[in-house]
Amino acid sequence: MKRQAATTIPTKWGVFKMIAYAASKTEAMPHLAMVHEDFDKNSSVHLRIHSECLTGDLFTSKRCDCGQQLSAAMEMAASNGGVVIYLRQEGRGIGLINKMEAYNIQDTGVNTADANTHLGFDVDSRHYEDAITIMEDLQIKSIHLITNNPLKIEAIEKSNIEVASRVPLIIKPIKENRDYLKTKNDLMGHFLKK
Repeated sequence: MKRQAATTIPTKWGVFKMIAYAASKTEAMPHLAMVHEDFDKNSSVHLRIHSECLTGDLFTSKRCDCGQQLSAAMEMAASNGGVVIYLRQEGRGIGLINKMEAYNIQDTGVNTADANTHLGFDVDSRHYEDAITIMEDLQIKSIHLITNNPLKIEAIEKSNIEVASRVPLIIKPIKENRDYLKTKNDLMGHFLKK
């Protein structure tokens, strides 16, 4: 995987350089880095690793807090000259179709973690090596990691990139995602309490 293309994207949060990373230019679903125009590789960078959630990010599904997290992370990146890495690993790594099947299982009363294992997957099949490769390409040495997920912290700490701090990204639960967030907190160890 390597940098394939870059362009400037003005957004509602500010001006970012969008950089696409893939094995080849023909890849239809590259990983992306949204790098704010005030980015400084020589400082500790506010950085979010965000795994794709089409239902939440694009269609603003209330089943999860993903879309709100992405929006809040883009705002933080804009305010701090930071970076949002957008990894194409939908549904905690199981893909959109399997995620939709997991939703159907959840609708019978099964929690989000058990729905994934019911389909034969790990609770969380994501990995973060590609995010580390992207950070290395951007010459990032130290980050303020915007996350609630201990697995992301653990993955970065195994690399040569310093986690200077963890920046919480707490989204207030609503009726539609309260059980989902409770499962992330209780069973998956996410840091969801202020």
